[in-house]
Formats: sequence, C-alpha cells, structure tokens
Amino acid sequence: MITLATAQPFPYSFDPTHTALVVIDMQRDFVEPGGFGASLGNDVTQLQAIVPALRRLLEAWRAAGGLVLHTREAHKPDLSDCPPSKRLRGNPSLRIGDAGPMGRLLVAGEPGAEIIPELVPWPGELVVDKPGKGMFYGTDVDELLRGRGITHLLFTGVTTEVCVQTSMREANDRGYECLLVEDGTASYFPEFKAAALAMLTAQGAIVGWSTPSSALIEALA
Repeated sequence: MITLATAQPFPYSFDPTHTALVVIDMQRDFVEPGGFGASLGNDVTQLQAIVPALRRLLEAWRAAGGLVLHTREAHKPDLSDCPPSKRLRGNPSLRIGDAGPMGRLLVAGEPGAEIIPELVPWPGELVVDKPGKGMFYGTDVDELLRGRGITHLLFTGVTTEVCVQTSMREANDRGYECLLVEDGTASYFPEFKAAALAMLTAQGAIVGWSTPSSALIEALA
C-alpha cells in the first residue's frame, strides 16, 4: 500500500496493483491551437499547461507497471449515440458531427478526436470512446476495470468541471476510491477548476481526494 500523507482533505491510501490512472479526453480538438476549443474562443494554453506534469506522471506510473485508462469524447460517424439535446447545444455554427478545423467534431476516427502526441497511449493501455461527459455512460468501462480488480482511480485530464468531475462522481457512486491529480487537470476557466476541486473534496472527501502530481510521483519512487 502507498499512502499520500499530504492528500486533501486527509491521507489517501492505495495499492498500485488495484489502481488505474485515468486520463480524460486529452484530445487534439480540446487541447491544441486550431482545434474546436480554440475555435470557440477558449484559451487552450490553460489546458496545454498540464501536459508536462501529466507526461511525467504517466512515465512514473508506467514504470511502476500501473494500468492506464484513456478516454476520448467521440461519437459514431452516424451520430446514433449522440442525443439531440447534446448535438444542438453550444456554438450554433459548429455542432457535433460538423466539419471543424480538425475534421468532423467529436467523431471517432477524426484527427481532432485523437489524443495529443505527447500523451499517446501505449500498446496494451485501455482506450475508451465515450458518448457522454462521464466515462461510464454508454461504455463498458466498469466491466473493464472490475475485470482487472481495480478499486482505486487516479483522475487527470480535461476539463476539470465537466468530463473529469462527471467521471469522478460516476466512479464514486460505483464504489471506487477516487483521487484527482491537481496539476494533472485543467479548465479553460481557472475559477471553474478551483470550484470543482473544492466541491469534490468537501465534507470529508464526499467524492474523493486530491494531491499534486509531485507527491504521487515521489510516492511511486
């Protein structure tokens, strides 16, 4: 067992053999200049800033032999898994399935839906396309994790207040012990990230814990 003594709101313990590092939606369309996120007027440097820390954490986790799960928010080409309530919201001039700067927006197989090169999955790592904000909705993630004996999840990725928070809350409801890596997650809006961190760890870790990547990397070493 590894215990992160400085985790918030109190120490977090986990067995790496029963823990997965989750990387949420680090996709080109969200993170890179010229992608969908930038086309909406968002400052993608807020998301790019976490890439070095996340890359170091991935290297340490892989060296320790830990399981990695990557998610991509991506729909089927015919959009049969995209409800109208989702497709019709947001920017009216650029909706899910429309041709965007990096191909059809949030469609599996399109360039913009791929994970950025700096964090590309290794062979054998789990990669799941999810049609919703949360990683459990419409996927077999729960079966994949439970089949590998996973009980604890370390969350990273974007954006903190939407897909990361939704996935962490879904995981908590399913009995997983969850921790959010503070500098391994980001939002286009820093105040939204701060609020999400406060909500997730409030009232005695009501959803889970948080810690900086440096504490996790040091503990793994």
